[in-house]
Amino acid sequence: MADTRPSIADKRRAFHKLHETGCFVIPNPWDAGSARYLQSLGFKALATTSSGCAWSQGRSDGALSRDMVLAHLQTIVAATDLPVNADFERGFADDAAGVAQSVRLAVETGVAALSIEDSTGDAAQPLFELGIAVERIRAARRAIDKAGGDALLVGRAECFLVQRPDLDETIGRLRAYANAGADCLYAPGIRTREQIAAVVAGVAPKPVNLLVGWASEFDMQDIAALGVRRVSVGGALARSAWGGFMRAARMVADHGTFGGFADAASGSDLDAFFGNA
Repeated sequence: MADTRPSIADKRRAFHKLHETGCFVIPNPWDAGSARYLQSLGFKALATTSSGCAWSQGRSDGALSRDMVLAHLQTIVAATDLPVNADFERGFADDAAGVAQSVRLAVETGVAALSIEDSTGDAAQPLFELGIAVERIRAARRAIDKAGGDALLVGRAECFLVQRPDLDETIGRLRAYANAGADCLYAPGIRTREQIAAVVAGVAPKPVNLLVGWASEFDMQDIAALGVRRVSVGGALARSAWGGFMRAARMVADHGTFGGFADAASGSDLDAFFGNA
């Protein structure tokens, strides 16, 4: 990291600027070490992953308390000189007042942005009714503005992740969240060229975040051509790490062999990197 570290205000200004033009990747670390390594690769910003964080603590996605997530945000912010976008799930509250309180606490960790989902966690009624979802975004916006207004607010429409892949509903929700104060819009689960282009056009000129958490046919040039402003990978990097760990561990457990270590990182390289980080 730099000898003179950027301030929180510096990070937030840099993050705002990234959203003005072009298309950038905002990869998702799950701990301090992965955050520092991603910074070393030249990325301009990072985003937390609720799933990656939860798995690292032996929990399922969504099972961490607000206090645990706030502590994680503090850890990631302290670990890197880059702006950090918080995956803040559904704000750890159903009502608007509770969302506002949670958002205030998240902003105090030093994040440059945070996202609020419209999913309820209830399989019988997986999305908040639109009016309630909008008021939750408004409450988040007010909390950010009261704290100085320099953190970005990302509005998320979870339709495609809760088996309601209705593109018209998704775009309608995103537009409503933009009107309620969201700076950036996000519809995780859209995959096709047509879906992505429709979302970008539907919420223009607001920037759009695209999730690519799988082996996609698109590269960054393709995605930029569709008008996407930023690309995140969710828990994909954490899942990739878990995949290597699980394969190697199973070889030892099931076969008594150690070939799974063939692609392991060098301990001396890791020590050298973190000794200089």
